[in-house]
Amino acid sequence: MYVLCLLVIILLLGISAAQMALQGEKAARGERDRQIAFQAAEEALVDAQNDIEGLPGAPGRSSLFAPGSAAGFADGCGEGGALGLCLPAAPDAPALWLSTDLDGAEAGSRTVPYGQFTGAAMQTGQGFLPSRRPRYLIELLPFHPPGAQAAAAAGGMAVESYVYRITAIGFGAQESTQVVLQSYYRKQAAGAGP
Repeated sequence: MYVLCLLVIILLLGISAAQMALQGEKAARGERDRQIAFQAAEEALVDAQNDIEGLPGAPGRSSLFAPGSAAGFADGCGEGGALGLCLPAAPDAPALWLSTDLDGAEAGSRTVPYGQFTGAAMQTGQGFLPSRRPRYLIELLPFHPPGAQAAAAAGGMAVESYVYRITAIGFGAQESTQVVLQSYYRKQAAGAGP
């Protein structure tokens, strides 16, 4: 009887150890998937910055990002050649990126797929690759230099007084794993140093 009880205890310990190992593996898989989505979202931020700067040889739209120009930016985001270019929401409304379908699942999405305007390529698929290309949108915001009043009217902005808020979404190996990143980017004036 003593041996039987000891055998049951050892069996329970073995089952417990196996369950702990499985839980650890699930946690590691989830973290790996989140890292894939995070890296994809970072790539989308860089792609958006390249879109703004207009890389040589890229099928870009750099004329829409001319200093002091809001051409191409539309309420609720543009479409066609101005896809993903958005004017900010009204002051009393939630931020535009909160009310926009970032993942592009709906037809007529206002976000830009990775590489559409820069020509950049990204592998997608299974394993250690994102399930699909990340997406981004660019909001045009007034830029207030240090010491300037933040409440100044946007209509009286001087040339080169815009900053771009880029919101990107990346997908993990499972499409349900999503990471949203945001950055602010100010285009360098022509001839300006770093």
